[in-house]
Amino acid sequence: MSGTYHQIPSLTYQRDVLPQPITALSFDPVSDILWSGTNSGHVCANYTPRGLRGVHYPVGGQFAVKKILATDSNVIACGVTSEGIGAWGKGGINSWYFKPGNQIATFSNKPSNSSAIVISTAAPELLLLNTQTGAVVRRTPAPSILTHLHYTASQSYFVSGDADGWIRLHDPRDLTSRSTSSNSVKAHISGIQGIETSSALLYTIGLGVRQGRPFPDPLVKIYDLRNLKALPPIPFSAGPAFITRFPNRPTTLAVTSNQGLVQIVDTTNPTTNEFYQLDAQSYVSSVAISPTAGYMAFGDSDGAIHLLSAAEEEAMLPFNGFDGKPIDWPDTPEPLPEIEWTDSTPLNSVGMPYYNTLLLSSWTKDFVPRNLYFPPPAKIPQQVLNSIKVNDSIAYATLPKELRGRRNVVPSAPKKGGGRFRSGKARHVDSEPTTPTYEYAPDTIPRCYRKVEIEYSKFGVEDFDFGFYNRTTFSGLETHILNSYTNPIVQVMHYTMPVRTLAKSHITTDCPHEHCLLCELGFVSRMLEDARGINCQASNFCKTVGVLAQMNNAIELIDYGRESADLTYAHMIQMFHRFLIDRLSTEGNSFPHNPTLLPDAGPADLHSPAPAPITQLLGIDAKNVIVCQSCHAVREKENMTHLIDMIYPVRKQPTNDPAQETDFASILRNSLLRRTTHKATCQTCKHFATFETRRSIRTRDLPPVLAVNAAVHNEDTHKFWRDQRRQTFLKPRVEMRGQVEGMDDPETVTYELRSMVVQVVAKDANSHLVALVKGQCPRYFCTQWLRTCVVPEAEQAQDSEPWYIFNDFLVQNMTEVEVLSIPSNWKVPTVLYFERVDLRQRLDFSSLPDRMDPTILCRDTNIAVNRDPRLIKHEPLRYEELPRPGTPIAIDAEFVSMQQEETEYRSDGTKKVIRPARLSLARVSVLRGDGPKEGVPFIDDHIHTSEIIVDYLTEFSGIKFGDLDPNMSRYTLTPLKVVYKKLRLLVDSGCIFIGHGLSKDFRIINIFVPPEQVIDTVDLYYLENRQRRLSLRFLTWFVLKENIQTDTHDSIEDALSALKLYKVHLQLEAEGTFDKTLEELYREGRQYNFKPPVPANTQTNSPAPGSGTASPIPGQIAMGRGTFLQQQPFAQGAGQYPLNALATPPFFPAQGHHRHGFMNQNWRNR
Repeated sequence: MSGTYHQIPSLTYQRDVLPQPITALSFDPVSDILWSGTNSGHVCANYTPRGLRGVHYPVGGQFAVKKILATDSNVIACGVTSEGIGAWGKGGINSWYFKPGNQIATFSNKPSNSSAIVISTAAPELLLLNTQTGAVVRRTPAPSILTHLHYTASQSYFVSGDADGWIRLHDPRDLTSRSTSSNSVKAHISGIQGIETSSALLYTIGLGVRQGRPFPDPLVKIYDLRNLKALPPIPFSAGPAFITRFPNRPTTLAVTSNQGLVQIVDTTNPTTNEFYQLDAQSYVSSVAISPTAGYMAFGDSDGAIHLLSAAEEEAMLPFNGFDGKPIDWPDTPEPLPEIEWTDSTPLNSVGMPYYNTLLLSSWTKDFVPRNLYFPPPAKIPQQVLNSIKVNDSIAYATLPKELRGRRNVVPSAPKKGGGRFRSGKARHVDSEPTTPTYEYAPDTIPRCYRKVEIEYSKFGVEDFDFGFYNRTTFSGLETHILNSYTNPIVQVMHYTMPVRTLAKSHITTDCPHEHCLLCELGFVSRMLEDARGINCQASNFCKTVGVLAQMNNAIELIDYGRESADLTYAHMIQMFHRFLIDRLSTEGNSFPHNPTLLPDAGPADLHSPAPAPITQLLGIDAKNVIVCQSCHAVREKENMTHLIDMIYPVRKQPTNDPAQETDFASILRNSLLRRTTHKATCQTCKHFATFETRRSIRTRDLPPVLAVNAAVHNEDTHKFWRDQRRQTFLKPRVEMRGQVEGMDDPETVTYELRSMVVQVVAKDANSHLVALVKGQCPRYFCTQWLRTCVVPEAEQAQDSEPWYIFNDFLVQNMTEVEVLSIPSNWKVPTVLYFERVDLRQRLDFSSLPDRMDPTILCRDTNIAVNRDPRLIKHEPLRYEELPRPGTPIAIDAEFVSMQQEETEYRSDGTKKVIRPARLSLARVSVLRGDGPKEGVPFIDDHIHTSEIIVDYLTEFSGIKFGDLDPNMSRYTLTPLKVVYKKLRLLVDSGCIFIGHGLSKDFRIINIFVPPEQVIDTVDLYYLENRQRRLSLRFLTWFVLKENIQTDTHDSIEDALSALKLYKVHLQLEAEGTFDKTLEELYREGRQYNFKPPVPANTQTNSPAPGSGTASPIPGQIAMGRGTFLQQQPFAQGAGQYPLNALATPPFFPAQGHHRHGFMNQNWRNR
């Protein structure tokens, strides 16, 4: 072989009409092949230096091949616009093809002692890929989009370069970038063009800036790989475009310009140079050097491959220096057999034709289009064609008599399972189509897991048919409110019966916190219990989450309603889970008066009060045992935690160490004991030593409820959960044992899976969370205080399977196998709850309060500092007036807007509601419905709110600026939670609520009232065949001959009018004239367009706001246009609302007067 190079004939072969540039080149290491990639996205094999054409196959996409890497067994390549990277055999057969989901930027060379390469994506991230199988070995986030990746020959260093000109060193074991300043350097101003390495040196070429534009940097930069220290560069005035290292000469480089100038330089002796000028007609677009450096190949933009050979003149050496493996030529099809065709020749002797796509009979049903429901159009009847006429290329004809009634009748597509709005037509009774079961498709998300959205009609969210998505006795939660991502965790807490019991008990106490998650959880639990399958919303709970998150600087827990594909709810819900448990433990702690839920759990210590109830249920009371590895000194430290973060074993290279157990029970136990190491100075031996820390806890001390954060945050941890050989990783029951003094406790306990929260990750949509709950339970799971089954809703359930999915307002029965299965990466577990089987019957809730103090209705709960006594319009109940089952009360509420409606206007002028306006309770008035003080309010509270009000809606609510501020309000101002307690007490007492349009009021108040306790005048005065409901103002004008709501709305006035309408209804029903009066009512309404005429002198019968008195109720009530009914007065005496003195509510104690001395909240100082 000669020491210098000379040019030999170029290789040219073009099948395309236009020349295709050669964009990538690579010499085969074991065969006499030069692989080339074209601008059309094809890889071609060129056999021997004579350029015999071999296999030719596409790599994906319609544009250029980005890079080719020829290995001993296959050829790896990717295109500029291809969806992934693939490997092909030397004969052109595809071995594997990997699609990362993001565009591939580049991939690295393959080290000699490894079977993996690294690819860079636009995510940005680095993926370690197995070259034999195409499987991802490791994923690592990248600091930016990397355009060049390179392993050194010894695999001691892994180098990357990005488009900003930075060079970084990475750990070759896990690909993480080293954070020290000596491991990154900005080599070029505008980007990296090429990277090469030797044993200890790094060579780079790139772009600089000249007159504001990128320009080839005329220097080849050299750096020491050990510290990235710059060394003297090598000049190349023509502007380097490609840099290639000679395989057999580690310190020799070939630097090539786009114009074809080649400089061969020895970096140890830069004064020794060789220069060659290619005889090329166009620009050089790719460069490669053979393994023996016998050939240098240069591809140009005209599709030619120019060769420089170091062989003697007229000599022809193989590309790789030896014959190597035989060339895999493309298979030639066998010749077709000769068939002598006769009348008796069987047709199957013809054989199948050759084809390059799947036959139609090989397709699965998944590929069949969903819209193929229509047969081909029928031919036009001849009698129509005979009478057809054409005018301006439009044909028309009269319809013959024999075809009338059959025109335009074609088969239609199957209709959907039902309507979505209650105001629409009656829906079908059959359920939605279920996911096909003819083929196992683990990557397909079942229908019940898919995200559901609330649709809005012109009648608002109340018109949405939630019952279509839930036909069970378990209630779902709505999603159109902020922070509703917490719905699954609310369902998990609700169906964890010990937690539900504590929350329901807490709302019966005088909680001193205005914003209390335990109170709100108790209110939601009561609402879900009463609803029995009717949809609910946790608006007060979600609002409290936002307030407390801001107060505790946990803004990462706030959902601002801006969903995106990058938002990871799995991480968010686990952070909220920890935040929630900590809040529940703090808010439910009444130290030192906490009740004991497990009286026989361990020795009783009279001098050690019980911890918080949540801590007794979920608390893991362990000890941290810290051992110095140098002197073996041991010290112990108390450790209390409420949940377990799972820790997964690291997949290491094969070693002689014993294999780690990877089943769920072992990983959960290791996460509980949590063995870790750290370095610190030992106080015993005074050495800087390694410490080993582990938890120590007895089996009998494990909690009754085990809360677990799954901590599945990457692909490696998710692989543990996936189904293997039709076996699920998660089991319905888990056996656990503790560890004492480093020895396993021989005693074991069994935990049963009760509920879990999973994240559903869709490819083309935003992720969301669902809850999987075991609704039914064994009959032996009962407690002394709770006489019914642990999950009362399950008593009415007729389903054979105990598991249910709560996908917000969609609730559906599921099998246990479906719950435990993790078929693919679309299902990510986040939170799990287990219950200890042997402690179910031992939990004792008898010491918890279970009844709310009814005297709250007898107290003044005002927190306004400047309340005007003249504006007090209510008189609290006396003790003998406390409500009993069946007590009638009249109610009305006013609201303010906390968030404007979000709408989207389309190009056709139609409007779509994205998120409805969010209203909040501003005032509620409750009147006595019978007795000597009938019609006198006993609740007239304005609601204090700390949120920003965007619209007071004064025209409809009567609320003005300052009315809800404790320092400015002149009215009775009460915290929302106290008002909610009052209404909750009235519902639990069995009161009958009378009002107008109460369904919307109760919805915004966020309370569920059983239908048998509601009398709504909007339904009493309603004819179903007229399909129109009447307003309170019109009913009052027609039935009572009174004008209300002339200037603004007043809740006392509206509630009083509804009460009068109900009394009139009872009287007319007794006389048998109600139906006739109702017909007259609708007749009169059409005449006045269902609006009362504006009187000449507007006068109202509502209470005068300045005097605090109510107008006497007349002895006669007008009916229609001239009919009057005699009626007894509603109120006795003067009819005035008694005034009440200012008083501080006892459940909001003044500063310094709490019995424990640690509560310092004073609502007057807010």
